[in-house]
Amino acid sequence: MIDPKHFRTVLGAYPTGVCVITSVDAAGLRTGLVVGSFTSISLDPPLVGFFPDKRSGSWPRIAATGRFCVNVLGADQLDLCRRFASRADDKFAELAHGHSPAGLPLLDNALAWIDCRIERVEDIGDHWLVVGAVEALDSRAGGTPLLFFRGQYHDAVEIAQGV
Repeated sequence: MIDPKHFRTVLGAYPTGVCVITSVDAAGLRTGLVVGSFTSISLDPPLVGFFPDKRSGSWPRIAATGRFCVNVLGADQLDLCRRFASRADDKFAELAHGHSPAGLPLLDNALAWIDCRIERVEDIGDHWLVVGAVEALDSRAGGTPLLFFRGQYHDAVEIAQGV
């Protein structure tokens, strides 16, 4: 039997990027959640994926829209990470943001964004595997990513320097 705490500690040695997945429903209700489990799946066709926790209150609202936008956070966006990791009812309260080509919330100064249509959702243990068909994407020049490593948030430069 694998001890869950030990499992988390060992896998914490692998740094992950931090993204906010956003969407908006037909009534204009904006939703977002933080993931550290975002990945590229395929170039042809262009597919990406992420793994929301089955206990997430935000994921069902995003799933119902059939679309999502991945916002890759920069090291200077820890405040946004904390906002979207919270259980607040309105994570967008008083937050200015733009819109992706699909009209989804695009967080200001994200390092990159990826507009997707939900291709499929698979039941995987205590999470869902969400596969998105990429419809549009872009990135900005400069900036370093916000990383999650050994249970804490870091700048990629900090990790490289052994901080």
